[in-house]
Amino acid sequence: MRKFSKIFVAGHRGMVGSAIMRHLLASGCPADRIVTAPHRELNLIEQADVRHFFERERPDEVYLAAAKVGGIYANNTYPADFIYNNLMIELNVVEAAFRSGVKKLMLLGSSCIYPKLADQPIKENALLTGPLEPTNEPYAIAKIAGIKLCESYNRQYGASHQVDYRAVMPSNLYGVGDSYHPQNSHVIPALIRRFHEAKVEGASSVTLWGSGTPLREFLYVDDMAAASVHIMNLPYEDYKSLMPQAQSHINVGYGSDVTILEVATMIGKIVGFTGAIEFDRTKPDGTPRKLMNSEVARNLGWSPIVDLEQGLKLAYADFLSREKVA
Repeated sequence: MRKFSKIFVAGHRGMVGSAIMRHLLASGCPADRIVTAPHRELNLIEQADVRHFFERERPDEVYLAAAKVGGIYANNTYPADFIYNNLMIELNVVEAAFRSGVKKLMLLGSSCIYPKLADQPIKENALLTGPLEPTNEPYAIAKIAGIKLCESYNRQYGASHQVDYRAVMPSNLYGVGDSYHPQNSHVIPALIRRFHEAKVEGASSVTLWGSGTPLREFLYVDDMAAASVHIMNLPYEDYKSLMPQAQSHINVGYGSDVTILEVATMIGKIVGFTGAIEFDRTKPDGTPRKLMNSEVARNLGWSPIVDLEQGLKLAYADFLSREKVA
């Protein structure tokens, strides 16, 4: 990181943004060089507000971690919200960053950008090679647009304005700061809540959506934050040496996957639930497998350090502390 960089972390109160904040501070970035703005002070969907913020603060670097996120239920229920909010956030922040002279920007994306039936493990060049998973297509399209937005600014303004906008596509994230909403959360926080409540209620079983057979790759959020900061601060020559022409996004994954049944069983054990796990096969499974090829990130010097069992224990402790449950 440049010694005197002024860094704006958009979405600093979310799971991803707060993890980036922790990593920046742990890496020696002075707290007074990090700019944040809670939603009540800055609505990233409002273009004029975002432009005024950038004109006033003039950051040197931006981590765009703000997004409307949720699990399969939320994506199915609020598709218009997911595509509109995420498109507007990306458009407003990237354009305002460019207008105010920001040279370095990191966009945080998602593995859902890839086709539903992409070859496994998924390489970066699988983007736009096939149909998306229908349940989260609006969110995925917004994130794909964000990638192409960064690539377009790099193409048009890289040489003339030294613009260098990068993007990382993490696999399914979990960990400290996650949302444990009973309906709108992602799979791991949803399972943590379900199993904890079942344990407290003395339930004999827990019924989960789908068949339990889909494979998912889970990455602890602090590993993702470390990857984001590492890739953001790579010298341009090193970064571009492993990047295809015009490509701006890099996969960031743990490197192996587990079935939904396997991760549910692990969570049940960690929580202390001793009942049966059942599945409602009338509910959707989503994409059958999403294992990403993260060779580029590893060749650039990053690798994860938190394994799934360790991460799940940390996530459950976070749930207990934040939800104030026994």
